[in-house]
Amino acid sequence: MTADAAIADTHCPYCALQCAMRLTPQRDGARVDAREFPTNRGGLCKKGWTAAELLTRGDRLTAPLRRNGDRFEEIGWGEALDEVAGTLRALRRTHGADAVGVFGGGGLTNEKAYQLGKFARVALGTSRIDYNGRFCMSSAAAAGNRAFGIDRGLPFPVADLDEAHTVLLLGSNVAATMPPFIRHLSRARERGGLIVVDPRRSETARLTDEGGGIHVQPAPGTDLVLILGLIHIVIAEGLADEGYIAQRTVGFDALRVSANAWWPERVQQMTGVPVPLLRSVARRLAENGGTYILTGRGVEQHVDGTDTATAAINLALLLGLPGTPGNGYGTLTGQGNGQGGREHGQKCDQLPGYRKITDPAARAHVARVWGVPADSLPGPGVPALELLDLLGDEVHALLVHGSNVVVSAPDADSVAQRLGRLQLLVVCDFFLSETAQLADVVLPVTQWAEEEGTMTSLEGRVLRRRRALAAPAGARSELWIMSELARRLDAPGTWSTDPAEVFDELALASEGGPADYSGLSHELLDTGLTAHWPFPRGSRGTPRLFEERFAHDDGRARLVVVHPRRERSEPSGAADLTLITGRLLEHYQSGAQTRRVPELLAARPELTAQLHPATAVRLGVSDGDPIELRNTRGAVRARAEVTAGIRHDTVFLPFHYPGDARANLLTEGVTDPISAMPEFKRTRVSVHAASDTPVVETAVSR
Repeated sequence: MTADAAIADTHCPYCALQCAMRLTPQRDGARVDAREFPTNRGGLCKKGWTAAELLTRGDRLTAPLRRNGDRFEEIGWGEALDEVAGTLRALRRTHGADAVGVFGGGGLTNEKAYQLGKFARVALGTSRIDYNGRFCMSSAAAAGNRAFGIDRGLPFPVADLDEAHTVLLLGSNVAATMPPFIRHLSRARERGGLIVVDPRRSETARLTDEGGGIHVQPAPGTDLVLILGLIHIVIAEGLADEGYIAQRTVGFDALRVSANAWWPERVQQMTGVPVPLLRSVARRLAENGGTYILTGRGVEQHVDGTDTATAAINLALLLGLPGTPGNGYGTLTGQGNGQGGREHGQKCDQLPGYRKITDPAARAHVARVWGVPADSLPGPGVPALELLDLLGDEVHALLVHGSNVVVSAPDADSVAQRLGRLQLLVVCDFFLSETAQLADVVLPVTQWAEEEGTMTSLEGRVLRRRRALAAPAGARSELWIMSELARRLDAPGTWSTDPAEVFDELALASEGGPADYSGLSHELLDTGLTAHWPFPRGSRGTPRLFEERFAHDDGRARLVVVHPRRERSEPSGAADLTLITGRLLEHYQSGAQTRRVPELLAARPELTAQLHPATAVRLGVSDGDPIELRNTRGAVRARAEVTAGIRHDTVFLPFHYPGDARANLLTEGVTDPISAMPEFKRTRVSVHAASDTPVVETAVSR
């Protein structure tokens, strides 16, 4: 234990539930203890309990690295930053400011996400910035904005679910992705009111076995049709809340007409869900109050993900749920700061406070805070996948913060090839991730327990991240890195390295915006204040949105008519299946962190592909056999996991593994036209027996 170490009350570095924990420094690292908190109730999952093990790993990056052929060599910070700044200057001079791209992450603190957006637009002058939240929350955010006029994952505290009579979970496996969350579902489970929609018999779907809940198992990619069928039944059977609709919404007449096309028998034919089950679900949602509808990535990561989330909102509005005490609609944010990360400037079209970059008043306000002319700020850029498609052509340099796109982006092999065409790739990370392995320069940064800052949880609660340990001598905060680069680039304005000062600037920049943090500060948060945004000056925050009005100018929510964008396609051969991807309990995102925790890796050491027993027999595959999944984009090696908990026309892969085990070698680079969310949950593949063991830990080389 060093003089810089101190017991710290902080929050887990993983998912957006942001479970509370206490870190106690010890000679060999830190001890994790769970803390009582409204979201986790004193519990942690396997990932949280083992989070501190990453702080003392031997492969931690502790010095800047520069590529020398196929190897890296350690260099000093001054030399590294001088080289990066010099190359950025040259590229901007030759090709213009948009020749430089920035790719952020949903795990960055609010302060770092804010400063990254400012750095891109002021120090670099580029519009080419987006982040990995585009792969996570973009469809739900777009749907929330157009229906409610604002995007906050849960517009109510998580604890409100404790008294729910019925909870409909659409495409979310919370038992694996955020296990402490299921404590909030206990009452609904006891009442037989947990309804889970998932093509797999996931850990969450199995919770419906207790108390008489319902598992709905539609064909992959038919979630929108399923919800449209529920809307039809709610309207046709007189289950809608007509008073609420008249007083608090617009657009009902058009929605009612469009719903006529989705009668139950048609929906059964397209989804595979029986008509009696459809009617049971609709009637359960409409009875007794205490009803919540929650969506997750399973229904959102599609080319029609925004429309699917919109349909779920339409269903909630028809039932009178949003803003009504004891009821609600929300979406479950995934990454640790997925909410805050998209509010303060990492998205290509946004400025701090969730302001639109095309709004002249927003540009003027933020420019005043930054001390630059409003017309010096670039306009909107392009979303993440389009940004990655420009690498090596219009974009010649890329700065990556908190993301591992070689594993997490769709059509991953193509992404790796484009990264290789860059003149400069700079990756800030604390381990040599698969993306960092391709870099020209790798900059070692601090981890969660070594820094101060704030995070914003899935319920819009702004939380303090506190430092418990000193960082390794060679690691630096991204705030320091951006400050040093800004100085070398002669950027205007101030570039503080103090997280509290950066937060104060963020608060000023957000003032008056939808995500207003202007009444908050580190000092105020350190008092233990419960702080749900919007939190304007002089307020007490907003735990529950929509109690009186929605965020549109007229105060009413929009019922938006939506239609499926494509028909369901049938398998064309015995080996053809629909691939869906997702997460495991033991791993997180690209696995760059959790694959380095021995206990977690030992539990799930290699990629497995879930297949139905009938499918396995048809393919001549037994449980544990090596198999190969192929399509025109690539091939993935895995072991068969034969289970009755998946549809016979479907195969499931987790997306946490590198090399030849990257699920995203197979996924296609097509996106939702509204949110730019890639299609991760519906990919055609052929599956075949393989003759040898799958390769799991193959590194990608440049």
